[in-house]
Amino acid sequence: MDSVRNTYKIYDNSELGEVNISDDVLAVISAMAALEVDGVVGMAGNITSEIVAKLGMKKLSKGVHVDVADNSVMIDVAIILRMNENIINISKKVQDKIKTTVENMTGLEVANVNVNISNVLSK
Repeated sequence: MDSVRNTYKIYDNSELGEVNISDDVLAVISAMAALEVDGVVGMAGNITSEIVAKLGMKKLSKGVHVDVADNSVMIDVAIILRMNENIINISKKVQDKIKTTVENMTGLEVANVNVNISNVLSK
């Protein structure tokens, strides 16, 4: 993840104010969505769903890169798969899950989700 923290306006109401979201939040949402897919055992950097609670959500964004341009989100994730899983099927499920989750939670359009398989574990 880049050390520069960018924020994006996702809602603006002239009477009440605006709602902004940061790259880090988009990355955490993406990582959590990826970890919900059966067959994904962790994110790059060996962050697994079992240790997320102990390390905190900030560590969960490791292995996710987010770019936002013109209210369109481009997401790159690096995941760890369980051995003997179909890489294509799991990757498609990860793409769909991340796209749906980010769009539903933020209202931003997800242009693409690039999935990189960084490791395979025999869990």
